[in-house]
Amino acid sequence: MRTPRYLFAGDFAAFADYFRAQPHRERRFRKGDYLWAPGQPFQSLYFILSGVAQTYIVHENGRRKITSFHGGGTVFPGYHQQDFRIENSIVTVALTDIQALEFTKEQFRLMFERNDHLNAQVVEWYASYVNLLLYETAHQEYNSTFLKLCNLLYLLPTRQSVPDSCVIDMTQDDLADILGVSRVQLTRGLSVLRGKAIIRTHRSRIEIADRPALARYCSLETR
Repeated sequence: MRTPRYLFAGDFAAFADYFRAQPHRERRFRKGDYLWAPGQPFQSLYFILSGVAQTYIVHENGRRKITSFHGGGTVFPGYHQQDFRIENSIVTVALTDIQALEFTKEQFRLMFERNDHLNAQVVEWYASYVNLLLYETAHQEYNSTFLKLCNLLYLLPTRQSVPDSCVIDMTQDDLADILGVSRVQLTRGLSVLRGKAIIRTHRSRIEIADRPALARYCSLETR
């Protein structure tokens, strides 16, 4: 069974050569660049070759909710032909320098219609994305802040260092923006986990020292 994930990477890696052979534009984004102008519906799709982008939604009250991350080997935003009003509130920014292949909607439509394997993978990608959104709706809204924090730390993209240990390169402000909680609430939860020697906090990163122990605090759908 697949668990929800916040980082989408490698989903379209098998199509790298195919994408390169199709009409496209080479793009480079520097850290902090927007992949498209905020407040505008997106008109292009990007196959990310390297780097990581962060996507968040800006509420009309000015607060933001980080929804997902997109790394090498994936396509973002997802392919569709309609313009949805919510797109005006979706912002995607480069967390690192990014290299990507840019396709117009029309260029991607032709690939989508001509390549059955790509067609199927687009559907699978959407299923994974919807799985994350359903998970957020069903559990993040009703769980306690502490449970939401444990779930997030367990699911976030990580790089393995030693068995059962990993590092999350992310600020505490970003964690709060993903969870939709205050920095004070987040700090309380981190203090509990730190006191149990489950995590160690550093500047702009969190080290999970005991992932099995963290899992015991997570909801069943997360593990």
